[in-house]
Amino acid sequence: METGAVTGAFVGLGGELTPLIGRRAETARIARLLSGARLVTLSGVGGVGKTRLAQRVAANAARSTFPDGVHIAELADLQDPELLAPSVLGILDTAPPAHPGADATAVLTARLRERRALLVLDNCEHLIEACARLADALLRGAPGLRVLATSRQPLGIAGEQVFSVEPLPVPDADAGHGGGRAVSGNPAVALFADRAAAVLPGFAVSESDAAAVVELVRRLDGLPFAIELAAARVRSLTPQEILERLTDRFALLTGGSRVAADRQRTLRALIDWSHELCTGRERLLWARASVFRGGFDLESLERVCTDAELPPAALLDTLDALVARSIVNCRQEQGRSRYHMLETVREYGHERLAASGSLDALRGRHRDRYAELTARAGREWFGPRQVDWFTRLRLEHPNLRAALEFCLERPGQARAGLALAVSPRHYWMTAGLLSEGRRWLSQLLAADDPEDDGDDDAAGPDPAVRVHALVTETYLGILQGDPDADVRRALAGCEAAARRGGHRRESAWVSHHQGILAVWREDFASAAELFARARTEFRAQDCLDAALECRVKFALAHAYGGDVAAADEACDEVEAAARAHDESWLYGMALLARALLARRAGAPADAIAHARAAVARLRPFQDWWGLAMCVEVIAWSTQDAPRRAARLLGVLHLLWESLGGRLGSVPFMRAQHLRFEAAVREALSAAAFDREFRRGARATVEEAMAYVLDDAAGAVPGLTRRESQVAELVAEGLTNKDIAARLTIAQRTAENHVERILGKLGLTSRTQLALWTYEQRDEPAGS
Repeated sequence: METGAVTGAFVGLGGELTPLIGRRAETARIARLLSGARLVTLSGVGGVGKTRLAQRVAANAARSTFPDGVHIAELADLQDPELLAPSVLGILDTAPPAHPGADATAVLTARLRERRALLVLDNCEHLIEACARLADALLRGAPGLRVLATSRQPLGIAGEQVFSVEPLPVPDADAGHGGGRAVSGNPAVALFADRAAAVLPGFAVSESDAAAVVELVRRLDGLPFAIELAAARVRSLTPQEILERLTDRFALLTGGSRVAADRQRTLRALIDWSHELCTGRERLLWARASVFRGGFDLESLERVCTDAELPPAALLDTLDALVARSIVNCRQEQGRSRYHMLETVREYGHERLAASGSLDALRGRHRDRYAELTARAGREWFGPRQVDWFTRLRLEHPNLRAALEFCLERPGQARAGLALAVSPRHYWMTAGLLSEGRRWLSQLLAADDPEDDGDDDAAGPDPAVRVHALVTETYLGILQGDPDADVRRALAGCEAAARRGGHRRESAWVSHHQGILAVWREDFASAAELFARARTEFRAQDCLDAALECRVKFALAHAYGGDVAAADEACDEVEAAARAHDESWLYGMALLARALLARRAGAPADAIAHARAAVARLRPFQDWWGLAMCVEVIAWSTQDAPRRAARLLGVLHLLWESLGGRLGSVPFMRAQHLRFEAAVREALSAAAFDREFRRGARATVEEAMAYVLDDAAGAVPGLTRRESQVAELVAEGLTNKDIAARLTIAQRTAENHVERILGKLGLTSRTQLALWTYEQRDEPAGS
C-alpha cells in the first residue's frame, strides 16, 4: 500500500504552473465540507475553475488528512462508461484485477476498504450515471474513503454535498475610473493581469487601461477560462482593442494551451461540450431563453418559450435540468425564484437560436411579454403595489431594453416601442433614468411614421401613443434642464398635436408641464392656474393619480413661495388620498411640501423631520429629483452646523450628477441654494469646506442617504465599514499583523484592505493614509 501517495493526473502545489487566484475562501470551505461529508461535488459551468479548485483542495489534503493517498482520475477523455471502474482501478494501483473477468468495481472497493484515502473524479458530466453508480458503490464498501467530484451537474446520490463554484467576483462598472491600483485587488482583474504578464512581460493594469480591463472581465462574467484566453491576446492587442472585439467572443477567445484537451483550447469548444450533453428539449430551451437579458422568472419563460415543440407541461423539468447542468443559475430575489445565464452561455444560445431561424419570432414574443408587463404596471401603479412594481421593473430593466431594441430594429414596430416606453409614465422619472428614457423616446419617435394612426379596430396602433410619447419626451427634457425656449417650442408642438387628435389627457399633461415651467420662473399664480386646469381635466378623465400629482405639485409650489394656507390644504388632500390607496410616491412628495412649509415657518427641526420622512418614501424609487429637493431642505436647516451643511452640499452635487449634472439645483430653489452655499463657505476655511464637500460628493448613494438620515454609523464615505476600521488602526500606528489580530482576520486580508484603501484614495503610503484619516476626524495630525 502506498502511504501518502498522490497518483493519477494530479499536480501538487509545487508543480502548479500558474497561481490559483481569488479562491482562498472557496478552498477552505470545500475542505470543511469534505471533512464532514464523504462525497462533495464541485458543480459549475464549464471554465469556472472546478478542476483547479479540486487539485488545490487535494494537494492541501494530501499532506495530513488522507494518509493512504489522494488519487485523481481525469475522466474528460474517457467515453465508454464500462471502462470507468477499470480506469480508476488503473490509477489506484498498477496491479491488474485478480483475474481477467473480475468485476472492476468490486476489486476497486476491496482495495479501498481499509484505506483512508481521497478519490477525485474530475469531469464527470458526460459519464454522470456511471460516476454516480461507482461513487455510491465505493462509499458504501469503503468507510474510510472520501470522494471529491467535479461535474457540470451533481451526481445526484444520497449523502452528496454540492458546492457551486461561482465565477470570480468582478468590480463595479465604474471602478476602473479610479485607475489600476483601485482595482488591482479584484480577483478577476488580478487573474487577467497575471496571465497577461505571462505573455507580455511587464504588463500591469495601468490608469489608462483600467476601465477597459474592468469592462472586459465584467463582460466575461468573471469566468476564469474566458479571462485567461482574453489575457493571452495582450500579446498583440491592447485591453481596449480586445474589448472592442468581444462582440464575437467565440472567434476572439481561441488561444488555449496546445497540450490541453480539444474542448479546453477555445471558448466555443468548452461550451460545445456542455451543449452536446443536453437533450433536445434542453438545447431548445437554452436557445430560446437566450432572448432574455439580465434574468427571467418562470412566468415569463412560460409566456415566451413554450409551444407545441416545448409544451408548458415539460418546461419545469427541462429548466430544472439546465439548472442542474449549470447552464442556468437560480437565485431567490424579492421572494421569488429568478433565473440567469452567464453572458457567455447566453450568447452561445443566441447563436443557436439565430441559426434555427426562430430569432425574430422569439424576440417578438419577448417584446409582447414585457409590453404586457409594463402595461399592467401602469394600471396598478397608483396603489399598494407601487413599490413592488417599481422594484420589478428595475429588475427587468435589461429585458425592457431588449424589447425596445427589437422595436427599433424591426420596421413597423416603433409605435409598439413607444407604447412600451411610456407605460408606466413615471418609470423613467422615478428610476433616475431621464437620459436613457429620453434617448429611447427620441429614437422611437424618429423611427415611427406620424401618419400611421392605425385603423379603427382595436388591433391597430393607438394614435394617442405617439402624442403621449412626445409629451413625455418633452417633460424629461424639462427635468434635465433644457433651455426654456426649446421647451416652450416643444410644448407648443405637443399641444397642437393633442388638439388635432382630440387627445384630452395629453392636453392635460401639457398644462401640467407648463405649470412646472411657471414654478421654475417662480410665477406661482400662473402655476396654480395651470395645475388646477390639468387637475380638472384629469378628474373628468377619471385619472385620480394624475389629478393628485397636479395637486401635490400645486402644494410644492405654494409651500415654497406662494399661498401657505393653499399649500397646507393641498397637502392634507394628497396625504389622505395616498393613505386611502396605500400609495408611496405622492405621499413622499406631500411630505416634502410639508418640509418646505416648516422651513418657511422657521421650524428647522420640523423641516428636517418631514424631509427625512419624505426620503424614506422616495428612496425605493431612486427618484433623484425628489431626493435632491429633500436634501436641499435638510441642508438649509443645518446652517448652524457648517461642516455638516458642506457635506450635504456635496451629496446634492452627487445627486445632480446622477441626473446628468446640468442643473445643480432645482430652478426655483437655485437663488436660495447659492445664498446658502456662500454662507457655508464663509463659515469654514476653504480647505475644510472642500474636504467636507468632497466627502459628500464622492460617497456612494447608500452612504450619502445614510448620512442624510443621520445613521452613517461611523463609516467614512468612499470606504466600507471594515475599510474605515482598518484606516483608523493605521492612523493609530498598528502594523498589518496588529490590525489582523485586533480585527480577528488573516494578516493577508489586512494587507489587502490597506492596499485597496490606498488605491481608492489615490494615496501611496501608510503615512499619507494616517494623515488623511486624521483629517476625516476633524483633528490635526498628532493631536
